[in-house]
Amino acid sequence: MTPGEASKAALRQDMRSRAGRIAAEERKQLSDAALKLLQLQPAWRQSRSVLLFAPLPDELDLWLLLEAGLALGKQMGLPQYDSATASYSAARIQDCAQDLCAGRFGIREPKPACEKMELNRLDLVLVPGLAFDLHGSRLGRGKGFYDRLLANVRGTTCGIAYDHQMVSVVPAEPHDIHVDCILTPTRWIDLQTARRF
Repeated sequence: MTPGEASKAALRQDMRSRAGRIAAEERKQLSDAALKLLQLQPAWRQSRSVLLFAPLPDELDLWLLLEAGLALGKQMGLPQYDSATASYSAARIQDCAQDLCAGRFGIREPKPACEKMELNRLDLVLVPGLAFDLHGSRLGRGKGFYDRLLANVRGTTCGIAYDHQMVSVVPAEPHDIHVDCILTPTRWIDLQTARRF
């Protein structure tokens, strides 16, 4: 294991432990706050096509955005696992009751028949992670699924994090993809603006 890999492994363990101590009611309050903050942002309000993610039990839960986006006429999608390539693509959700199934890892995802969405035409992609820093570096769960998916995205990428998941430095490697902005329950951090100065 390289020093970078060891640093990532230690940070993953710490972040998982801290997220696991958040009670269900607190998670709901923090998720609601993040949801409201996101809905105020131009990146959400101006988007026409959005890729969400189905939250794991230790992640902020922005699932209500799916119905909210559909009600606003946005094209809403979720990652969909492709067993042939062992990677994720994006597929559209038009009916929350009909279009969802349990995917490869037990995570909600679009059914196989759902219409594909082109990654390079998405306006906004919400990105889960275990930790983020103010350079836009992201610590994933170690499988590289999101880095491969994000490599083809041209729209705005937004990391979704609890405040404690904001750290001073995320160990980064050349293949790691940076996000453009970060949403926490208390902050909207526009890294594209910050990089211009």
